Amino acid sequence: MPLYSFEGKSPRVHPDAFVAPTATIVGDVEIEAGASVWYGVVIRADYSPVIVRTGANVQDNSVLHGGPASHTEIGPGATVAHLCVVHSALLGEECLVANGCTVLDGARIGAHALVAAHSLVAANQFVPEGFLVAGSPAEIKRPVEGSPAEMWVRMNPPAYAELAQRHLRTVKRLD
Repeated sequence: MPLYSFEGKSPRVHPDAFVAPTATIVGDVEIEAGASVWYGVVIRADYSPVIVRTGANVQDNSVLHGGPASHTEIGPGATVAHLCVVHSALLGEECLVANGCTVLDGARIGAHALVAAHSLVAANQFVPEGFLVAGSPAEIKRPVEGSPAEMWVRMNPPAYAELAQRHLRTVKRLD
């Protein structure tokens, strides 16, 4: 896995985390136990820290970065799905940011919330715990509980934890 120090700050990756060999991790990044960072992900912590908490998953080709005087945090068990951009934002426990979303500076996503695919969470926007938001800019649609979205929020953390362990054990480069 490509890990790079920047101005004396180096990524810290827990030995139980899975970081795909094609992910690029730069600077003041912390990836906690059981977290997974998938293929093509870029996490660049040159201006400010980026933290991927225990059991969180950052899926293929997503980008995490932060501006000066801020940080980016992916909460425990949270999902950043494929092709997302998360910039200087805080994601709550087991929330799900679906494919192709952008979450901008100062945004906060509550625990167990779901940001629908291709949505834009505006700068400083707050998504309440347990709610589904959608659109550009994202608007509150309904509670996650009792909706079809609930299955995705509940299923994703354990499914990706198990899949990450399979990749950790069995992925081998072929020349």
